[in-house]
Amino acid sequence: MKRDYIPQFYRSLVMGADTKIQLPKGRFVTAINFDNAATTPPLKSVLKEVNDFAPWYSSIHRGTGYKSQFSSHIYESSRNLILEFVNGDSSLYTVIYVKNTTEGINKIAYSVFNDYDVILCSSMEHHSNDLPWRKNNRIEYVEVDEVGRLKLDDLEGKLKRYKANKKLVAVSGASNVTGVINPLNIIGDLCYTYNSKLLVDGAQLVPHETVDINLPSSKGRIDFLVFSGHKMYAPFGTGIIIGRRDLFKEPPLITGGGAVDLVTHHYIKWTGLPGVEEAGTPNLMGVVALSSAIKTLKSISMKEIVNHEKALTDYTLQRLSIIEGVELYGPKSDSSNRVAIIPFNIQGLPHEVTAKILSYEGGIAVRSGCFCAHPYVQRLLEIPTAEMERRIQYPHMPHPGMVRISFGFYNTHREVDQLTEMIHKIAENKGYYYNLYKDAEDLYFPSH
Repeated sequence: MKRDYIPQFYRSLVMGADTKIQLPKGRFVTAINFDNAATTPPLKSVLKEVNDFAPWYSSIHRGTGYKSQFSSHIYESSRNLILEFVNGDSSLYTVIYVKNTTEGINKIAYSVFNDYDVILCSSMEHHSNDLPWRKNNRIEYVEVDEVGRLKLDDLEGKLKRYKANKKLVAVSGASNVTGVINPLNIIGDLCYTYNSKLLVDGAQLVPHETVDINLPSSKGRIDFLVFSGHKMYAPFGTGIIIGRRDLFKEPPLITGGGAVDLVTHHYIKWTGLPGVEEAGTPNLMGVVALSSAIKTLKSISMKEIVNHEKALTDYTLQRLSIIEGVELYGPKSDSSNRVAIIPFNIQGLPHEVTAKILSYEGGIAVRSGCFCAHPYVQRLLEIPTAEMERRIQYPHMPHPGMVRISFGFYNTHREVDQLTEMIHKIAENKGYYYNLYKDAEDLYFPSH
């Protein structure tokens, strides 16, 4: 068995990492979570800091009471912590709090870039970095190659085509399907050369890689970086927009209390950034949670996290590649230029059945489906356009998809051994398991 490179101490930082669960057949096992790309479990330090702060919780801004002023200080000082995490300059960038990455990109699409001539999205995008751009803009999709990597020549070709236009490149930092990391330094150079702004969906990148918003190896820089707390061990619903101060417009998309300095029935004076973009009472507990998570990740070191997760990815790819009947998607050779995500299928088994078997037989949580990136998955699965048109016509047809393994820094090689041994067992006995679980639903919590 390959030794674990991460000390047990790090695993002890995560709430619920060693939780025992009862399988439908009655056996107790330690639950294994390989669904971290969707949501990570909370850090113990996050829950402690939230609990410790709770007695001091109060409404922020303008309150004269001690608790209100203390809460305001915690809230505002957190912005500097977040900027430092991605090496941002507070004179150039502002931090805006939202619910999640999805709300953040919608906010930017509907208020900042709503008058742009063209938006260049990649064909690998999560729906959250695709659908918001369809309302007010013309979208061009940059192609990906056979393993799902962005075609840089196609990006440059489209930037050249729209050289004189007002344009934005909106691209994932890392794919939530294949884990492919986009070469942001090169993309930044292209945006600089062809006078385009750059937005990065950092939901999968920021928790797993060191990110420098300045793109130090590029002439360009990231104009907007958006990510979520719930994917980096901080629950309670907080998303972050880090954006160029000079690109925000008035009026903001969402208006109300806190966004103004003076209002009459006929006049509005908007307040400055970041308050003008944060109307209403904010999610202070979520901000406390995110700040705590960032401090813990920094104490571990993002370099150590990257090294460990890449070692897990390499090990898993090697183990899966020798199992007959397992089909891998995306780059199959190593962990370079990807975050710790591996999509696969077992030939002859529907993706959702494979996921059920792993859960009900081994207590192993993975995700199956298209992961809110339908066009990308359709491309990787090589599904013809005619078949997709049939599925549109007959919506009750079973959906194509994959099974996704995604790691956190607390996962271990021993857990990977359990996963791959289970996959090998399923692949060798897929007829038996298919008949057993093809119609299984809610075996943990059956309805009464």
